[in-house]
Amino acid sequence: MRIPSIPVKFDPAKLRESLDGRWGEVRDRVRGVLENESLPTGDGLDTESHRAHTFEQLRRLADSEIVRIGFPVEYGGSGDRGGSVVAMEMLAGNLSLMVKAGVQWGLFGGAVTALGTEHHHEEHLRSIMDLSEPGCFAMTETGHGSDVQHLGTTAVFDPATAEFVVHTPDESARKDYIGNAARDGRTAAVFAQLYTPTSDGGTENHGVHALLVPIRDGAGNPLPGVSISDCGRKAGLNGVDNGRISFDRVRVPREALLNRYGDVAEDGTYSSPIEGVNKRFFTMLGTLITGRVSVAGTAGAATKLALEIALRYGDTRRQFTNPRTGGETPVLDYLAHQRKLLPALATSYALHFAQEELVATLHDLRQASPEDDPEGRAQRELESRAAGLKAVTTWHATRTIQDCREACGGAGYLTENQLAGLKADTDVFTTFEGDNTVLLQLVAKGLLTGYREGFDELGTLGMARYVADQFVGTVIERTAARSLIQRLVDASPGRDDEDALFDRGWQLRLFEDRERHVLDGVARRLRRAGAGDADPFEVFNDAQDHVLRAARVHVERVVLEAFVAGIERCTDPAVAEVLERLCDLYVLCDIEADRGWFLEHERLSPRRSKAITEAVNALCKGLRPHAVELVTAFGMPRQWLSAPIATGEQPGTG
Repeated sequence: MRIPSIPVKFDPAKLRESLDGRWGEVRDRVRGVLENESLPTGDGLDTESHRAHTFEQLRRLADSEIVRIGFPVEYGGSGDRGGSVVAMEMLAGNLSLMVKAGVQWGLFGGAVTALGTEHHHEEHLRSIMDLSEPGCFAMTETGHGSDVQHLGTTAVFDPATAEFVVHTPDESARKDYIGNAARDGRTAAVFAQLYTPTSDGGTENHGVHALLVPIRDGAGNPLPGVSISDCGRKAGLNGVDNGRISFDRVRVPREALLNRYGDVAEDGTYSSPIEGVNKRFFTMLGTLITGRVSVAGTAGAATKLALEIALRYGDTRRQFTNPRTGGETPVLDYLAHQRKLLPALATSYALHFAQEELVATLHDLRQASPEDDPEGRAQRELESRAAGLKAVTTWHATRTIQDCREACGGAGYLTENQLAGLKADTDVFTTFEGDNTVLLQLVAKGLLTGYREGFDELGTLGMARYVADQFVGTVIERTAARSLIQRLVDASPGRDDEDALFDRGWQLRLFEDRERHVLDGVARRLRRAGAGDADPFEVFNDAQDHVLRAARVHVERVVLEAFVAGIERCTDPAVAEVLERLCDLYVLCDIEADRGWFLEHERLSPRRSKAITEAVNALCKGLRPHAVELVTAFGMPRQWLSAPIATGEQPGTG
């Protein structure tokens, strides 16, 4: 087996340029802002002090250009949706600040921008940008987390006063875990079931809509009918004031309805440009996808920071004598240490390129006209990919930050070395903006043909009913650089070729083959189980493990294709060669971790399985001399790297 060579030298600046990509200019602007504006974390502060500290930092950010990037040009923004996601990602060294900023300008501001119309924009957007109107995104409820379509909060229109009556009917409908609610928020974008009166004296439900509801007066006191409580201290992100909100028949004017997709006239007549409650719901939800994309990007950035800390430490920390040299050995020279960190680094590179492609798709779809996507197919594909990448990236963050902590021994457990804080602050990323398991089910739905017409509900039961009644097939569509990927696959060598392990076409074909096989398997399983009078819920529930696996291998194939496309865009040969080897490490570690499946299904021979382990070891050894350069190339703003073990301000300790 021939291991491809790794360049002895490459230009780290060129590597950073490749990683910065399309929004490199935005990244550099944010780096410039952060170079001149110290925004330290609030580690060690009590809860109230940490919240005050973070809000003051938010005020200072409001004076910078960072917050305006994604807002419409006519209200003082730059209209750059992709740039706004990238800018928020660059705040990952202070995650309380990033989440607080994301709530104010991403979720709250994004809801007003995407769901409101001109009079909402004119009245609110400038005050949202300059922070004179701190806001909340009040969607999640105590009893309705990921099941947004069945929220319990109601907004009933009263034609006598031309007002909506917003009400929390029971505790399960209480808005919960709402950022900015416990301390700072003044207005909430409240998601509720919208009811209008009918001619027979009843009401008609038009599904979930959003309304702007004031929750505090100018002095910070809850308004009449609004009950606010504090979620209290959390495992992390304690600079964010999460709270609970309940409404007792709170009245807001008709104009409070964010009415881009549904409006109510003064006489109570409902109208919408979109027919059907379900279609309207999914359209509305699709416009709010930026938050999910941002969570994936920020989780990825926090992971890069953890890897930089751990790899810099591993490069300098010495332990145990090398009998050949008589000197102590840097811990990163040990294969076990390399195995702990370098495959995770390769995965972070892969996810970086997948995230870049996702942000580009998000941005371009916003710029496109409705005629470019008349059936909404591109939007649904975007939502599916965002769900899958958010799940995979946040799980990667949780696992990798823990590995980084362990790789730094006792030093990694010290607060000053940042890893404990990163671990605590990112832990919730696996469940906010969508629980990861639920998100992978959403991905799986998109992989079953007929989804566009068959699913009327977001939940598990809707999918189960559909698959129990329909013939289900599977499709595989390439997402990145389609012609390039196809060319590589077509040119791939045979299964027994000695050098196939490092052939990109063979790797791509193997990932594609695995996805197709798993998808075909789950489709057959659901068809068989759904025959006759089978209970639709049980049909789906019994196959849930298979469904989730189908989604996972799909995302892994999408990530690989994005990595391959990213390498193709690289113009520097030495940098491209380093990226090629990182891509090999990503692929071969994935195959090694799933070797049971590949062996069981005869995609690998036992001999080749052993060769993969040898190849991973060789790649780790070859990449080890470049480890520090590879993490530095991520270009994390330097103020975020404060750990003494990474900056050389403290000798290593065991």
